[in-house]
Amino acid sequence: MNPVTSPAAAFAAHLDRLVSHDMLALAARFSMAAIFLQSGRTKVEGLLAVTPGAIELFRTEYRLPLLPPEWGAHLAAYAEHLFPLLLVLGLGTRLSAAALLGMTLVIQLFVYPDAWPTHLSWAGLLLYLVGRGGGRLSLDRLLRIP
Repeated sequence: MNPVTSPAAAFAAHLDRLVSHDMLALAARFSMAAIFLQSGRTKVEGLLAVTPGAIELFRTEYRLPLLPPEWGAHLAAYAEHLFPLLLVLGLGTRLSAAALLGMTLVIQLFVYPDAWPTHLSWAGLLLYLVGRGGGRLSLDRLLRIP
């Protein structure tokens, strides 16, 4: 054993056990769920009634190409509730993360192009979930969903 790398290798192995994929996936799932659910809650009143203010936001500030503001507001509000819920449960984790990654790309390209540092951090967490799944602490694992 190389005396210089042996302690470093032992420390790295300890960190691998301590910070497992399951822990990283759980943290990524809950982090991304919180971000998108908070955004979704700003677009609705009550359970899921999309507000006129949300529609106006899609008409003036968000202005997505090829999508009427009414549709955009409703689709975003529903997606920002459904996919975070699925992430928290770890159900359809890869699909939910991919959907939120798609939303992130739309936001980056068409709405807030200068917010790339934030969107890049979201994309990193979402790509991790798309690539590795929800981990052992998920319904995906219980239901044997890859």
